[in-house]
Amino acid sequence: MSTTADPLAALGALPGVAESVESVRKAVDRVYGHRIMRRRSNAITSEAALRAARGSAALSGADWALEEVRRRTDFGTDDESRVMGAALRLTAEAGQLLSIWRQSPLRVLARLHLVAAASDESRVGRPRQDGEAVDEPLIELPLPDAREVSGRLDGLADLIIAGSSAPALVTAAVVHGELLALRPFTSHNGLVARAAERIVLIGSGLDPKAVCPAEVGHAEQGRAEYLAALAGYVSGTPEGMAAWIAHCGRAIEFGARESTAVCEALQRGAA
Repeated sequence: MSTTADPLAALGALPGVAESVESVRKAVDRVYGHRIMRRRSNAITSEAALRAARGSAALSGADWALEEVRRRTDFGTDDESRVMGAALRLTAEAGQLLSIWRQSPLRVLARLHLVAAASDESRVGRPRQDGEAVDEPLIELPLPDAREVSGRLDGLADLIIAGSSAPALVTAAVVHGELLALRPFTSHNGLVARAAERIVLIGSGLDPKAVCPAEVGHAEQGRAEYLAALAGYVSGTPEGMAAWIAHCGRAIEFGARESTAVCEALQRGAA
C-alpha cells in the first residue's frame, strides 16, 4: 500500500479504478431512483439483507437456495446451518454499528466476531495469538503471524479513523481485502470481512439504505474468482490491487442489479 498521507486515495488513482467507481455509482443510482424505493424502501432493505446473508454464507461453505434461507428457523444443528445463522446475525448487526465504526473500528470487528461465533470462549472477540489455529478452510493463502496481524489491524484502524478522500468502493475493498488477508480471528473471518465491507458501504453514504448487497455479487462471481481477486490484493502490486477493487465494484453492481429486480417484481405485483 502507498506510503502517502492518504494511501486509500492513492489506490483510487490506480488505472481502471475511477471507471469502476463511476460504474458502481450509476448502478446504485438506478436502484435509488426506482419508483418502488420511494414507497417501499424498507421492504427492499429487508430483502437485500436476506440475500446478502445468503451470499456471504455461500462463500463460507453454506450455499443454500434463497427459499431455504427464508424457510429455515434452525441454525445450530450442523456446520452449514451454523454458518448461515452467523451470516444472518452479522447482516442484522452491521447496521447497528455504524456510529462506532469511525471512532473505534477494532471494537466493531471484535463485536462482529462475537456475533458470528455466538460463543463465550476466550478466543472469541479478540485477535488470534501465536499458536492458535484458524478455521478458515476456503482461504489457503499464507497466514500472517500474530505480530503482523496486530500491526496491520492498528494501521487499518488508523486509516479509518483518520478518514480519506478515497471513494467508498476503495475503502470498502481495502477493509474487506485486509481482513481476508490477515484472518485476524480464529474463525468466521470471511463472514466478518464481508460484514465490515457492508458497514463501510452503508456508513459512507454510498448505500445508506443497504439495498446494494455486495455479498450477493461476490457469491455470483463465484468462489474461484473471489479467491483469484484476493490473491491480487495480497500481492500488493498496483495491478493486483486494482483488480481486487474492480472485483468488489462488480460485486456491488450485481447486488444493485439484484435489488432492482426485486423492485421490478414488487412493481409488477402492485400494478
